[in-house]
Amino acid sequence: MKKFLAILAITIISATAAFAQVDSLPVAAAPQPVSNEPEALWAAANAAYNAGEWDKALTNYNIIAEKELESAPLYYNMANAYFKKGDIAHAILYYNRALHLAPADEDIRHNLEYAEQSTRDIIEEIPEFFLTTWMRTVRNTMSGNAWTVLSLVMLVVALAAMLMYLLAQPLRARKAGFYAMAICGVLFIATSAFAISSRNEMVKGKGAVIMSSSVSIKSSPDRAATELFVLHEGTTVVVGEKIEGWVEIRIADGRKGWIEESRIERI
Repeated sequence: MKKFLAILAITIISATAAFAQVDSLPVAAAPQPVSNEPEALWAAANAAYNAGEWDKALTNYNIIAEKELESAPLYYNMANAYFKKGDIAHAILYYNRALHLAPADEDIRHNLEYAEQSTRDIIEEIPEFFLTTWMRTVRNTMSGNAWTVLSLVMLVVALAAMLMYLLAQPLRARKAGFYAMAICGVLFIATSAFAISSRNEMVKGKGAVIMSSSVSIKSSPDRAATELFVLHEGTTVVVGEKIEGWVEIRIADGRKGWIEESRIERI
């Protein structure tokens, strides 16, 4: 009996020691998810992009975009990633979105033109009046916000010049104030027009990109309507009237037609 109790005691002590050793072993840390903070997502997306993991990079870029934290660098990186994976339509879409936020960025414009060379549709643009082209070129030298700031500066200077014209005693000073007021007033009107034009282009969103691999453009908003021509993914169009899931579009050569709205994505 004493021998049995001794064996039982030794067994209990050994088991207790074994449990103590198990409890003292380090526990593996649970995998930490990527932080949902924009900075962490941006870093993770860029790391994936540099590693050639386009889908992983785009997942994180899209999460940032869904937080309405749009920026030209974000859209530019998204466009590059889409282009690398061969998705030309989305690449052109995001290059255009980046260009709207940074119209003076030559890298974005160059990459957009390069991506557009990969589209199937070759469309000759209608010649534009040179003054219209020149004004658009000038407008695109700065963003809409920059034109707004510049217009406010011109307004302040024009008001200061007007006070100088009204209050100054010497004739020479009054003449200088008058001419400065006139020049700054004209510049205020011009810069305001550029700011409004840039803003309207962004807000109204008339531009769109064909997202379907191939789509028939109809003569009216009806699937049974006559086919006018065919467009392919990546082609940029201008959106007009909308009727029950259909939109009227115009392409660069002036041709118009109707397409189902689900086949395009607005810039």
